[in-house]
Amino acid sequence: MIVLDTHVIIWDALTPGKLSKKAKEAIDLANKEGGIIFCDISLWEIAMLIKKERLKIEIGYQGFINLVLSANKYIVHRITPEIAELSVDLPGSINKDPADRIIAATSIVNNVPLVTIDENLIRSDMVNTLW
Repeated sequence: MIVLDTHVIIWDALTPGKLSKKAKEAIDLANKEGGIIFCDISLWEIAMLIKKERLKIEIGYQGFINLVLSANKYIVHRITPEIAELSVDLPGSINKDPADRIIAATSIVNNVPLVTIDENLIRSDMVNTLW
């Protein structure tokens, strides 16, 4: 099992060539085994990217999300009280973005690697990352 950062979810769906070899292998393995955690905050992040036109798709948000969720063995994971608490207790060096903090906390609480290209998260010794 792994957690995907929001940009990895988007890249896997739209531009898989941007993924590292390790990221692709981790996604393939997770699809064959325990699945991939899709943090519910990523649903919001993707909606915001579409609203701000930083992510342009022709099928609309709902259509895009439905396609994305059906493409992999995703498990949509809600923000639990433990994740919420840890996300606000993480040091500022992890990341200041609330969504990234929730995604990192989800990885830590579930004790599974986070697939991300985010340098702050990769440098952190608190989060087990893959890229």
